[in-house]
Amino acid sequence: MNGTGQQQDQRLEQAILELLDGRAPTATICPSDAARAAYDGDDDGWRALMGPVRRAARRLVAAGEVEITQGGRPIDPGEVRGPIRIRRLH
Repeated sequence: MNGTGQQQDQRLEQAILELLDGRAPTATICPSDAARAAYDGDDDGWRALMGPVRRAARRLVAAGEVEITQGGRPIDPGEVRGPIRIRRLH
């Protein structure tokens, strides 16, 4: 992976954690919230970051920082299909 890819990965992980830090301990965020926060533009280019944000969330799950939920319940990142939410591990 090149430096630019690593920088993007770090920026997306940071965006997820910063958004969660600004919410209640049990609150969740949508991956699109992080994509919008990390995107440098005012158009819909943030949509291209949706896959990378979901991968960033999986890395944060592996690091023990967050959990991915569906229907309000934690789900194994490898079994995710469809819309997800992200919340701090508590």
